[in-house]
This record gives sequence, structure tokens and C-alpha cells, in this order.
Amino acid sequence: MRSYVAEFVAGVNARARLPLDYSVRSLRVVDRVVDGLRRGGAERARPVETLFGLGAYAGEVMVRRGGGFWVDLGAEQRELFGQPLAVRMPDGRRWNPLGKVLKRFEYGAEESVALLYLQVHGRRHGTGRPPPLGAVRPPAA
Repeated sequence: MRSYVAEFVAGVNARARLPLDYSVRSLRVVDRVVDGLRRGGAERARPVETLFGLGAYAGEVMVRRGGGFWVDLGAEQRELFGQPLAVRMPDGRRWNPLGKVLKRFEYGAEESVALLYLQVHGRRHGTGRPPPLGAVRPPAA
């Protein structure tokens, strides 16, 4: 994914000069770009490549800034996430940044990519609280 995201960012930055610098702050830019696609009246089928790229970028920020790594999902988790990949964080939870971007496009500001990152780091495994939406704990061994 890292090389795909690097290509996507280079292309987007060449066309639009967006500040996609792999910082946590840049996830707000992702939210704004998705909002712009929504306001532009784009149907989901048209910007699907851009939405996938933005989701992959958000996941790469989680990998680089949060210590996660990309994982291929099994059939059951693919059905749950609606995506073939997720980001697994050091605490073992899997997160769906690809799906989060699609939800932002479909539902608007209530689905924030920037807030997803804060949820990942705001709740630690073993706190007694249920995992946030979008998080899946690995099965117990």
C-alpha cells in the first residue's frame, strides 16, 4: 500500500497542491476533499478511485504516525469491513480507513476521518470500554 499511496499523493499534489504530508493534521484535508466531492454532486461510482486513494492515504497516516500496519482481511472480516484491507494497530484492533472515507462521502460530517484517528489513540485496549465503531478486535487465541 505504501507505494500506491505515494503515487496517489504525488498525483493529487501535482494537480491540486493539497497539503497531504502524512501528518495527523492532514486528515482534516481528507475530510474537506471528500466534502467537496459530495457538494460537487459526484455519484459514488465516479470518484471511487479518488475515495479509495484518500482512504488508503488515511490508513497510511495511521501506519506511519500510529505504529499500525496494513493487513489483508479474511472472508468474514472482508464482509464486515466491506474492504479487502485494514490497518492493524499495536493493540491488535483493526480499523477501516478505506470504509471511513466512503462513509464520509455517503453520510457527511458525522463520519470524520480525522476523528477516526483520534478514536484510535483516545481509547486503549483494556480500558473496560467497548471498542469504537469501526474497530474489530482479533479473536482470542
